[in-house]
Parts: sequence; structure tokens; C-alpha cells
Amino acid sequence: MQIFLLALATLLVAAVLLGRLAGRLGLPAIVGELLAGVLLGPSVLGHLSPWVSARLFPQVPQQTRLLDAVSQFAVLLFVGVAGTHVDLDVIRRRRQAVAKVGLIGLVTPLVLGTLLGLLVPHRMLAAGTGQARFAVFLGIALCASALPVIARTLSDIKLLDHETGQLILASGLLSDAVGWFLLSIVSATATAGFRAGQVALPLLGAAGFLLVAIVVGRPGIRWILEHAAQAEHAAPASAAAVAVILVGAAISQAIHMEGVFGAFAVGVLLGSSGRSTSARLEPLNEIAMSVLAPVFLATAGLRVDIGALMDPVVLLVALTVLAAAIVGKFSGAYTGARLSRLSHWEGVALGTGLNSRGVVEVVIASVGLQLGILTASTYTVIVLVAIFTSVMTPPLLKSAVARMEGEAAVRVVLIDERVADAAK
Repeated sequence: MQIFLLALATLLVAAVLLGRLAGRLGLPAIVGELLAGVLLGPSVLGHLSPWVSARLFPQVPQQTRLLDAVSQFAVLLFVGVAGTHVDLDVIRRRRQAVAKVGLIGLVTPLVLGTLLGLLVPHRMLAAGTGQARFAVFLGIALCASALPVIARTLSDIKLLDHETGQLILASGLLSDAVGWFLLSIVSATATAGFRAGQVALPLLGAAGFLLVAIVVGRPGIRWILEHAAQAEHAAPASAAAVAVILVGAAISQAIHMEGVFGAFAVGVLLGSSGRSTSARLEPLNEIAMSVLAPVFLATAGLRVDIGALMDPVVLLVALTVLAAAIVGKFSGAYTGARLSRLSHWEGVALGTGLNSRGVVEVVIASVGLQLGILTASTYTVIVLVAIFTSVMTPPLLKSAVARMEGEAAVRVVLIDERVADAAK
């Protein structure tokens, strides 16, 4: 137990320190937090000092299961808390633009990633994983967007309260909600197979879960939180939120869906329970962002093997997957924006903003590794996509917003000139 506690403390401290360093360098914290795990894993520490690595992170079932359990707990709460930030009013208000940008921005990389997955060399697939299942999983991984990273970037460039910023967030929310659902279906078929009868059961279970969550879960959760919020401090509300998130994840697992789907759905219900409740859950939000997310990301980084990229085939696959991820998401979101009659630079801003994969991509990759769909090489490829797109998004989004604002200023000047000419 003492080795596990020391390993957990080391991961947390390294993740927090490197996350803060990344922030000072103008990078998303996820980059530093993942890097902490990479440095402490087989890629660096395991290579430079195998003895220290073996003592700190022994590869024995007892130790790995403990770290995996903590990581799973962290990711369920993190995803649940992320769900509380869903603003359903924004989706209702701009539903047409959100639907076009979100769904086209999801379908394009999904199709592109699936087609690419069919071409990946068979030797990179996990034993017992068919090409079709891997291809669908890769497509789902490429259609993700990282709302926490996007929200932080929008906040940094003062665009979070802007209509375009809200449209980026709302489109990402819709895309991610569908993505979690598809991930759950693939997770179910990983054990049930692709036969229609066996796939229909989790599909019906998911539909029933959502129906019960909306009809019964929403008023039930609101009642629980209202009673918990009567306490003088926020602890009961946070404890109640954690409990219902875990119950939602457990129910999701019981119907052969991925636990993150249930956690995310319950998080959305928690977020729709009123502003006073959201304020009560702020301490839980702080813990999730400052402790649980770094622990999960550092643990995920431990599984990254940079040495796999020394293989020319793996490197070529990694570069191809990265290009497909960027082109697919950007072209899909941009097309949806233009079909919604948004300007060119608004479309560029949407395509750029939604391209950030961040922690969501890492969660999907971790699920794939646990299900035996991904190997260490393909897991590393997907995590690198998450890192690269998270790094490239902030500067490109800032540039697109500057052009968008310049375009709007020119439009205002032209209108003023036309008004002046008409007055003459």
C-alpha cells in the first residue's frame, strides 16, 4: 500500500507542477499533466533508470489495479463535473446552427477516421480485435472535442461570453454528447459482438436510461440537491452530487454501456438544477479540476510509449491520423457554419475551436486500451493527437478571432458609408 500511495503522490505533484509550467508557457495544462506521466513512465524514467521505475511503479497486478481504480474514479467524477457545465439554453436558442456545426463536425471526422482505420496495418491492432471494430473506434476518437480546453481558451481571449464563443461551446457539447453515446455502443459490442440481437439490447438500454433520467432522474436529482443545499456549508451538496454521478455510471455499466456515458448524463442533469445548486457544487468542481483531472492525465501518460514512434510504420500512421483528425473536424465544423450563414472567419473560428481534443480524447483512448481495442502503439498515437491539437488550438483560435473582429469592423464601416451616401 505504501508504494501505491507514494506513486500516487508522485504523479499528482509532477502533474500539478508541470501543468502550471505549461500554463506559464501559454500552453493548456493538459500538456504538462500528460507529460508528467510520460516522463515517469517507460518512455523516460523507465529508459533512464529501470530500477527506480520498477520500484515506484511495479508492474504487478495489485499495484496496477489500485492505480486503475483511482484513475477510473477520477475520470468518472471529472466527466460528471464537465457535464454540469452544459448550458441547455444555448443549445435551444441556437439549435439550428448548433445542430449543423455540431453534427457535421462530428460526422465528417467520424467517417474519415473510420475509413482510415480500415487501412491501418493489421499488426498494429490488438489481438482479437477486428479491423471493423478498431476502425469505428478510431472514428469516434477523432470526432471528439475537449470542452474544458476550449472553454479555458475562450476565457483567455475574452470570447467566452461572445455569441461565437457560446456557439463553439454548444456545438462541442452536442458533438461530445453523441460521441459518448457512440463510445458506449462500441464498448458494449466489444464484449457482445456486432450481431444485431446483441447490439440491440444496449441500444434499447441506452434509450431507456435517457428516458428514465429525464422523466424521473431530473426531478429526483433536483429534490436531493435542494435538501442537501439546506445545510450551512457545501459538503452535503458535493457528496450528493458525487453519489448520483457514481450511481449513474453504475447503471450505465449495468446495461452494458460505458460508465462515462452515465456520468456525463447525470452531470448534465446536475447542471440544469439551478444556479444556486451550481454554486454549491463549486468545491467539487475545484477538486475535479485541481486533483482528479491531473491524477487521471498523469496516469494516462504512464501508458504512453514514445519509443513506439521509432517504428516508421507507427510514425506514418500517427502523422496520417493527426492530419485526418485536424482536417476532418475543421472541414466539418466550417461547412456547418457556412450552411448556417455564418461568415468565413466565424466558420474558421468554429473549426479551429472545436479541433482541440484534450482530456476527452485521452478518456476515449483509455477506454479503448481497457477494452483491448487499442495496443500501446495505437494508444500512443491517439494521445499524441490530443496533445498536438490542444497545443495548436489557442494561437490559431486567437488569430481567427482577430480576423473575425476585423471583418466585423469593416462591415460596420461599409454600412456607415452606405447610410451616409443615402443621406446625401
